[in-house]
Amino acid sequence: MRLLLVEDTFDMAEAIMIRLERSGVACDLAKTLEQARACVEVQRYDVIVLDINLPDGLGTELLKEMRAAGDRTPVLMLTAEFSVDDRVSSLNSGADDYLVKPFDHRELEARIRALYRREQNDKAEELTLGNLTFNASARVVRQDDSPIDLTRREFSLLEILVRNRGKTVSKERLFDGVFSFQDTDVGMNALELYIARLRKKLAGCSVKIETQRGLGYKLDADA
Repeated sequence: MRLLLVEDTFDMAEAIMIRLERSGVACDLAKTLEQARACVEVQRYDVIVLDINLPDGLGTELLKEMRAAGDRTPVLMLTAEFSVDDRVSSLNSGADDYLVKPFDHRELEARIRALYRREQNDKAEELTLGNLTFNASARVVRQDDSPIDLTRREFSLLEILVRNRGKTVSKERLFDGVFSFQDTDVGMNALELYIARLRKKLAGCSVKIETQRGLGYKLDADA
């Protein structure tokens, strides 16, 4: 999952990013509306976490611009003061969810994953594909009853393939979902390395990662 966090409070932003990155989410940080606009212009995101009060304006300005342009990326609003009027205004502007500061980071992560699942048309948090069980919240992958040990990026890569099972996912989409802007020293070859490692770890499972030449990769859940 690739996420944009728009938050100008450094300590809060750092804590959120550390937690999410540990759970396999590739995070980009924007501290102003201008930076957020620049990110949205060049990168597709699975979820955006957007603070309302920013140094150069209101987060709802960006939200309205996105919706007016037809961008339906799920957006979760954050604010320190969230009256009923604020909530109604944010939802009417196109927000998908909101959270009032201070909040428990576990709840934030759960809400983010719920938005991501909804966008992928997956209601259940735990998915069973043949003898493979995948649970994003618990960060658990099992073959039958045996756990499969995956690194953070291997898990993130598998999640994208699982959420898009049966569909071809381009290398660019996979790369963008696993690596953030701060991974400036990482090239496309790294993605192929992670695919190879993931295939090896899933060797005994009834799902297979198929190469679609010139297009990308597909998780065959019917194998």
